Amino acid sequence: MVDFVLVGGLLTMFFLAIIQLTLILHVRNTLIDAAASGARYGTLADREAADAEERTRSLIGSALSAGFAEQVSTSEVTVQGLRTLEVTVRAPLPVIGLIGPRGMLEVKGHAAVQP
Repeated sequence: MVDFVLVGGLLTMFFLAIIQLTLILHVRNTLIDAAASGARYGTLADREAADAEERTRSLIGSALSAGFAEQVSTSEVTVQGLRTLEVTVRAPLPVIGLIGPRGMLEVKGHAAVQP
């Protein structure tokens, strides 16, 4: 009986850790994709940096929640000699499910600015 409780508790903690890691990776990958998609959208011929921010916020809000899209910024930077639009997203890193104390996660997406 004692062995069952000890092993069961250990397996439960292991399972919850795997679920938490999966959730963190999902949030990170979603933010990276939204930042890159927003950057590409902002570099289209009839768009500007404000459109990239709006698009990124919209994508994050529909995939996760609006709380993850509060700190989105854009800037024009040079990457390997090319002018690019950089979309930076700073979002809370979920520690316990989607709630609880959180760290900050920063991701960036780039797209070449068309001359």
